[in-house]
Amino acid sequence: MTPTKPLTFLITGTSSGLGLSLARLVLQSGHNLIATSRNPSKNPNLVAEIESFSSPARGRWLPLDVDHPTAGPDLIDSLENAGTHIDVLVNNAGFSIHSPAETLTDGELREMMETLYFGPTRLIRAVLPYMRARNNGVVVNISSGAGLEGRETMGGYAAAKAALDGFTKVLGTEIAPFGIRVLTVQLGTFQTNMGNAARIGATPLPEDYQGDHEVTQFFNGFFDGKFQPDGDGDKAMKALYEVVVGEGVGKGKEAERMLPLGREIPARIKLVTDGYQRALDAFGDICNNVYQDGR
Repeated sequence: MTPTKPLTFLITGTSSGLGLSLARLVLQSGHNLIATSRNPSKNPNLVAEIESFSSPARGRWLPLDVDHPTAGPDLIDSLENAGTHIDVLVNNAGFSIHSPAETLTDGELREMMETLYFGPTRLIRAVLPYMRARNNGVVVNISSGAGLEGRETMGGYAAAKAALDGFTKVLGTEIAPFGIRVLTVQLGTFQTNMGNAARIGATPLPEDYQGDHEVTQFFNGFFDGKFQPDGDGDKAMKALYEVVVGEGVGKGKEAERMLPLGREIPARIKLVTDGYQRALDAFGDICNNVYQDGR
């Protein structure tokens, strides 16, 4: 999608971290921006910074609670009907609840699915008719290595990310004939606000998980302030921007639907591919011999 004119980006979760980094880059590159967060009044200085852009780029900051069942679609319709055409939708808002999978409550699982799956899919389904009418557009989902193979305590988060990844794998094939691209960004660990947006599940940790168990080790490493992410978020968002617009590292790669970012991601991808290969090595004969006779 090499632009011949300024594009309009709508980015969720722009009050910190990767969303804010990408928002600044979009404006500095001469494109228009709709920045969103649940409560813009909490970040008046950032709102003023974004909305101070007026020429050639224009920045606006609007409230959006992606968990609300109609807020996302209503915002999309309002913008489009007022003549603001969204060229690039970036689903970035997120948080996590950490707990052993067996102690996550229904409410905690639903809470993560609402923000990480239903919210993005509502926005996607709302913007696609407009993109189809223009025969152009990009949908970007900020996903995670957890959707490939989740770490301990991240069962709910990994499930929600994997659900969105699965949805958009199918979606990407369906909408490609309309000139619309879906890009899934598989992130490693980056210095973002994710740590502050994470919390421990409400159910007390069962005794069996305490001591030297991997769950306790993760809690001790992640929530004691000693965890140091490896990735530079600004570098990652520069790469993402270039892949979206077909410049720099993205030039000639406009057909790609997955963008891995982070030095630990190749190893995590290999764990997944090795796991499938191991399954075929163990059960390949069985796999290929459960067909109907005569076929």
